[in-house]
Amino acid sequence: MEQKTSIYETIELCLLAGKIMLQSGAETYRVEDTMVRIATAFGLTESHSYVTPTVIMFSTSGEQPAKLIRIEERTTDLNKIAEVNAISRQIASGELSARDAKALLLKAESASFDYKLPVQILAAALTSACFLIMFGGSWPDFPAAFIAGGAGLAASVWLHRIVQVKFFAEFSAALLVGLLALLFIWAGFGHEFDRIAVGSVMPLVPGLLITNAIRDLMAGHLVSGISKGADACLTAFAIGAGIAVALIFFH
Repeated sequence: MEQKTSIYETIELCLLAGKIMLQSGAETYRVEDTMVRIATAFGLTESHSYVTPTVIMFSTSGEQPAKLIRIEERTTDLNKIAEVNAISRQIASGELSARDAKALLLKAESASFDYKLPVQILAAALTSACFLIMFGGSWPDFPAAFIAGGAGLAASVWLHRIVQVKFFAEFSAALLVGLLALLFIWAGFGHEFDRIAVGSVMPLVPGLLITNAIRDLMAGHLVSGISKGADACLTAFAIGAGIAVALIFFH
């Protein structure tokens, strides 16, 4: 009975670690590797894990049936990924018991490492303005990109909380950026629409998602790589469509 309980606890621990990592934006091959390493550290040397962007499956060669977890929401939180990696290394070195490791993982799951929304908006605004300069824009357009970029991120976050449709939130945010850029041009507050618009939508671009898709494809995880790539393309399409609709309104 003790052995079965130990196996059950280990499986639950592996699934918890994988869930936190996948929800925080980790690559699927990294999630699988971490789960297998934790299982091996507790004696389950014949464990198997299969991870996609929305599902985690884990099984052993023992009597325990395969377990499955559905992932509903995903975000980007590199701090949580680092926390889980640190805990898994402590487990592999024998420094943590299953109970202590679970307590640390639950603490990491409930912790919030995100910056406050005003700080995120300010960072997005400054990033947008800096991208404007990097893309060859002029300094007089710096304030316009600053305002449009911050407003775009704020709209994306706010709309995503109201309507749980990622495409709609990103499309609407890009549309707002395009309309603000056109308004600034019309009011004489800006001069180059293309550079203002491109710089302002950069905080919405799914850079990490594209990177993870390529890394998963290179690691041989074709299902995860293709699905993440499709998600990134859909986001890019939403951003482009929002700017295009703004231009249609203008004409």
